[in-house]
Amino acid sequence: MASSTQTNVTIAPKTLQQLRQQDAVILVDVREPLEFVGEHIADAYSLPLSRLNPSQLPQAEGKTTVLYCQSSNRSGNALQQLKSAGVEGIIHLEGGLLAWKQAGLPTVKTKNAPISIMRQVQIIAGSLVLTGVLLGSFVAPGFYFLSGFVGAGLLFAGLSGTCMMANLLGKLPYNQIKD
Repeated sequence: MASSTQTNVTIAPKTLQQLRQQDAVILVDVREPLEFVGEHIADAYSLPLSRLNPSQLPQAEGKTTVLYCQSSNRSGNALQQLKSAGVEGIIHLEGGLLAWKQAGLPTVKTKNAPISIMRQVQIIAGSLVLTGVLLGSFVAPGFYFLSGFVGAGLLFAGLSGTCMMANLLGKLPYNQIKD
């Protein structure tokens, strides 16, 4: 069953699956398009939190709209935004896609999808930090600046919620989703 707290309403993965089998829900994935293409729950709509617009929310008479993301953080934020905009009858998946998969429920995966932007950021940032440390140790101490610069960028990204590297990577051709 759905459980209610002061600020949101959640649904457990197994309960959601039962409601899906009864055709009683509309699923909305609020992750970014690249994440959605990589893996999602079957029959879900993609409506990224970054472009959330209540007028674009799919609705059907007699069906509950269920939002989900990777871990339920973004879907919780989306739920609050939609409620603030006056949209009612929306819940979100407790634990997100991670909990869905932990419950052994199926997903749709795209084999040739690029890796997620955040994994790309982690790979590049880690490579730059390692390169800065190695060059600083074996070539010239000035190369430590590279590691410090990347660390400062990651700190800023964590504090602000804005990652310049992720934004730049998102503009690369292989990270573009073709409609």
